[in-house]
Amino acid sequence: MGTPIYSILYLVALAFLLPYEYLKRPQGLRKRWLKERFGLYEGMPKAGRQKRVWVHAVSVGEVIASVVLIKKLKERYPSLEVVVSTVTDTGQKVAGERIGTLAKIVYVPFDLPVAIGNALDRINPSLFIIMETELWPAMIGTAHRRNVPVVLMNGRISEGSFKGYSKLKFFLRSVLNNMDLLCVQNELYAERLRLLGAAPQKVKVIGSFKFDTTPSAHLPQWTTLLQGPVIIAGSTHRPEEDLILNVYAQLKNDFPKLNIIVAPRHPERFKEVEELIRQKGLDYVKRSEMSDKTSLSSGLVILLDVIGELASTYGAADLAIMGGTFIEHGGQNPLEPAYWEKAIVCGPHMENFPFIEEFYIRGGALEADASTLYQHIKELLASPEKMASMGKMAKELYQKNAGATERAVALLERYLR
Repeated sequence: MGTPIYSILYLVALAFLLPYEYLKRPQGLRKRWLKERFGLYEGMPKAGRQKRVWVHAVSVGEVIASVVLIKKLKERYPSLEVVVSTVTDTGQKVAGERIGTLAKIVYVPFDLPVAIGNALDRINPSLFIIMETELWPAMIGTAHRRNVPVVLMNGRISEGSFKGYSKLKFFLRSVLNNMDLLCVQNELYAERLRLLGAAPQKVKVIGSFKFDTTPSAHLPQWTTLLQGPVIIAGSTHRPEEDLILNVYAQLKNDFPKLNIIVAPRHPERFKEVEELIRQKGLDYVKRSEMSDKTSLSSGLVILLDVIGELASTYGAADLAIMGGTFIEHGGQNPLEPAYWEKAIVCGPHMENFPFIEEFYIRGGALEADASTLYQHIKELLASPEKMASMGKMAKELYQKNAGATERAVALLERYLR
């Protein structure tokens, strides 16, 4: 599948999806979204003598991972200009909140040569950084032809992605060879890239930026109102809330004052999860409806229906259940509760985070499934000493694996001198 055929297929798919994607956005956002998806950025001054870096982070997870790199680059090169592109609206929101003062935030152009060309004309980057696994052929090929170095940072290739990419190995090899540097989180991902055709000398194992990501050191004010022990279920997916809330209802028989904070991964599911809580007859409160006058009793479900608070809210819990692990999703980031020294419970699907095996072996986390989740949590809640020990080990492993950002900046120096 050559690039022209890819572009034709992409254009056909876009023709079907564009009306839906356009209309699903708020009316006030549509015009800006459409123009930026075609690379027509307004208010983008020409790059002067200062170098400009374009960082692409598809959504919230990639944006959060990019924050530490962008901050480190700005510390090292204060005059460096940064543009961050995302695909999702939530990615835009989080990027604005986290790095809005450090970078210009835009939507990524469609992966068509004309849209990418428009974007490159306006951004005029000295370096193009792609976070994690967003390997768009037209974007990479067009930047390469314009002599813009293309670098993958915090790269990871999940088992599912590897199987899919392997079927297109003949095509992907040329995409990878259009990239200048491929920095990945571990040797497993490095080997997968080499098997897909990446030149071995371009692949570097530097660790995960997520070990360098630190949430706000301050707990959200509302968490001081919590009474009784607290479980937090972070970044949950359908139908995990059903399982976790059923387990919570069982646990309340043993621990009547037990609270649970449920944080769905996707904001569009907040109402759906609220309805599920209501159907189960559980007492609950929504974070979005709290005010300075709110008071909380014990034994509550708190629906965390706001964006950007989950990482710091882990600090208010006694135990964290990782979402995306009881379905074949591959898991969500366990390092945020590890930062807060919290006991971590994961389901059987943590394929996106291979380092979790060391957490299991060293006692920094434990694995459960649907049939054992209740018993594992009951035993932990009954043993505060064991929870504290797990949390301490999780924090030690978190700190041991830090430093990927420094290694990344050292590798980028040759492009930014």
